[in-house]
Amino acid sequence: MSRYELLVRGGTLVVPYLGTIRADLATKDGKVAAIASEIPEDEAETVLDATGKLVFPGAVDAHFHLGIYRDLAVDAAEETRSSLVGGATTVLSYFRTGQHYLNKTGPYGEIFPEVLDAVAGHAWTDYGFHLAPMDTAQVREVPDLVENSGVSSFKYYMFYKGFNLSADSRDAKAFTMSDEYDLGHLYQLMESVAAANAATDRRVSLSLHCEQAELMRLFIDRVRGNGDPQTLKAYSDARPPITERVAIGEATTLAKATDCAINLLHLSSGEALAAAREARIAMPGVDMRFEVTLHHLCLTHEELDAQGGLGGKVNPPIRSKSDNDALWAGVVDGTVGWVASDHACCLEEEKGDELWPALPGFGGTALLYPILLSEGMHKRGLSPARVAELVSANPARAYGLDGRKGNLLPGYDADLAIVDPDLEQEVTAELLLSGQDHCPFEGHKVRGWPVATVLRGQIAYQNGEVTGSPRGTFVAR
Repeated sequence: MSRYELLVRGGTLVVPYLGTIRADLATKDGKVAAIASEIPEDEAETVLDATGKLVFPGAVDAHFHLGIYRDLAVDAAEETRSSLVGGATTVLSYFRTGQHYLNKTGPYGEIFPEVLDAVAGHAWTDYGFHLAPMDTAQVREVPDLVENSGVSSFKYYMFYKGFNLSADSRDAKAFTMSDEYDLGHLYQLMESVAAANAATDRRVSLSLHCEQAELMRLFIDRVRGNGDPQTLKAYSDARPPITERVAIGEATTLAKATDCAINLLHLSSGEALAAAREARIAMPGVDMRFEVTLHHLCLTHEELDAQGGLGGKVNPPIRSKSDNDALWAGVVDGTVGWVASDHACCLEEEKGDELWPALPGFGGTALLYPILLSEGMHKRGLSPARVAELVSANPARAYGLDGRKGNLLPGYDADLAIVDPDLEQEVTAELLLSGQDHCPFEGHKVRGWPVATVLRGQIAYQNGEVTGSPRGTFVAR
């Protein structure tokens, strides 16, 4: 019997917080077992030649939506398959009760096992869940979810107190299927998350979608009443950055009052990032971490409107080139903690040709390493180690996976992305192996792609195709 299961030889290992080293890496029992300048090929059952390649830790896509518009099992199979294309080996998916997902409400003690059963056996990557307590009864479940269900992160959607997901209805209670979903609900949720955090050595945190509903009402009414074309620019004007700034102010103020660890999700604008920075400076005792997405870094409403269609409708909206530049500056200077995809498979038929009823969201998980390499490393000088921190190590640390995911050190899960840093490909929907039939990144030329993705020591994706069968498992955090 061979000493190792998989040998990755000849590559340059990218170790977060340390740098790069030319070394071989071997795995055993799904873990990184050895790193050495040279490991003999006859000591491994399988050898993967990584000569001239960068070997990254598998990405942890920390913002994902399985089953938001489609059957959970179908989404798990098709969208985690797409994750492998971008070098992601773990996805952390948001789930809530109410409209979409399972279209019902009730205790998570009953509903969460149903979610896990639906996904089991279908995912190509490992997976975990962030849960959103939508009513007071679910808030009371937080301690049990932390202690017994492997959930260490929760979510609050700040605009849900006034709108549904598409922002075409103000019947928020029918949408959320909850009681009062207001700042009072947020405050009690923060109290519960903070208490759970204090009771364990794990980081228990609350993630926030920051857009302020009352201001959205005003701006949406103005945009809908002025007769302008129904474009993605109009959608951005209807949910402008000031709604993010005010919501960030509310959220961080309550976080300080409750001592709640928070994650500000998908900051979409230079103004939002500035507000987050200001809050961090003003409240140094608050554990607050910042996320941006691939689409807010790289897409503009000008570009997408010129192409036509509503495929790029997303919450918060796609902004301008100046916002792209401001967010990249935050990535480069270290303000931003991690980059995620906010992947939500949404078919063209669900977009339609009317702005307000169009469902928001689209896929992007297959572009995690490719975008960070092409736009971050090649164009903006990010080091490979910083890229690994942004898409793997930092989200793993934030969400209770450090020690298992997010690094190449011995003892970590052998989750690897073997990348050709100079491979250039044009993005097409077909290339990404998603169930989605369109892609807002279509036509972008991207330099730097995984040629193989390894999940716990076994090759799961190679040369443009998935291999074997889905073997992803739930990761309790």
